[in-house]
Amino acid sequence: MFKGEYHHHIDAKGRLIIPVKLREHLGEMFVLTRGLDQCLFGYPLAEWQVLEEKMKALPLTKKDARAFTRFFFSGANDCELDKQGRVNIPSALSKYARLEKECVILGVSNRIEIWSKPIWEDYFMKSEESFSEIAENMIDFDI
Repeated sequence: MFKGEYHHHIDAKGRLIIPVKLREHLGEMFVLTRGLDQCLFGYPLAEWQVLEEKMKALPLTKKDARAFTRFFFSGANDCELDKQGRVNIPSALSKYARLEKECVILGVSNRIEIWSKPIWEDYFMKSEESFSEIAENMIDFDI
C-alpha cells in the first residue's frame, strides 16, 4: 500500500506536504499518532479502525499492554489534508518527533511515518550497518 521515501519541509505554521503518491492511499482524513523510534505514524481511517479493534483485545491486566495503548491512543489526532495536500501537525506530536524544518516521510506498508530528517538519518545509518543481521532474523517471521 504505502512505499517510498520523500523529503519535505515543515512550514512556520506546522504544516507538512504529504506527497501525492501517499495521499492517494491515505485519504483526506486520517489518524496521526506517536510512533516508535521517535517518529509519527499516520493511518488511513479504515486501517486505524482495524488497529483499534486489535488494541481492544489486549489484556487490561498486562502492564505493558496498558502502557502501550495509553501511549498510542493519547497521542492520536484526527487530521485532514488541506487543498494543497498539507497536514497541520499538532504541536504535541511535532514536539515528540522533534520536527523542526526538514522532514522525511516514509511509506511503510499500512502506514506513513513522519521523521525529523536528522533523527531518520541517524536511525537509518545505524540500521543499515546491521541490515544483514536483521534480514537473517526475519526468517523467524516466515519472510
